[in-house]
Amino acid sequence: MSPGPVPGAARPDSSDRRRGLFVTLEGIDRSGKTTQVGLLRDALVRRGLPVGYQGHPGETLREPGGTPAGEEIRELLLHRRHDIAAETEALLYAAARAQLVAEVIRPSLAAGWVVLLDRYIDSSLAYQGYGRGLGLDAVAAVNAFAAGAEPEEPLWPDVTLVLDLDPVEAARREGGAPDRIEREGPELQRRVADGYREIARRYPRRVHLLEAARPPEAIAAEAERLVVARLEERVGV
Repeated sequence: MSPGPVPGAARPDSSDRRRGLFVTLEGIDRSGKTTQVGLLRDALVRRGLPVGYQGHPGETLREPGGTPAGEEIRELLLHRRHDIAAETEALLYAAARAQLVAEVIRPSLAAGWVVLLDRYIDSSLAYQGYGRGLGLDAVAAVNAFAAGAEPEEPLWPDVTLVLDLDPVEAARREGGAPDRIEREGPELQRRVADGYREIARRYPRRVHLLEAARPPEAIAAEAERLVVARLEERVGV
């Protein structure tokens, strides 16, 4: 689950019409994303930045989910014990994403929020495109449609932070009951980790690999530095 809200988190200034900042965190299962989302949220709130989304100051988002339709799809994808074809899986993730982009993310960015999201398009590229063998380009095309809103371009993050961790190390970490994808074992996670590294090679300006075997505080400090640098570049301060 996503970290809870921060009391007293700042809201965007209605006089500032600049678009907000869109930050996503990625990585294989049990790489520490939920912890890092919370630490990054807290760090940015301490800086006085308007982290959150419309109606939910201080809160973060997760995928699939974030909308009533998305939560239903999440249950189907992760917690039902049935087989799902790789193509069906990719399309269901894209469907949940399309709803989240239209209903929550685009309006929140337009209002000036700093939106933090646990998983986004890069998860589909890594899991379905690379891990399932559907191909990065094919999955990217599906998600470009899902994250688009004519006449606008598809919505890509301003910054993507990938927690890069050996799947063997990730498997040793404690966690809740494994979901449908985690139950498939380490071989899928290994392919997904390779997929994330390929994505980072393709999109070096947007995607940053963070070595995730380090203490959480060290990872968090690097994540904060990268996000603040991108924000300063965006607003020209």
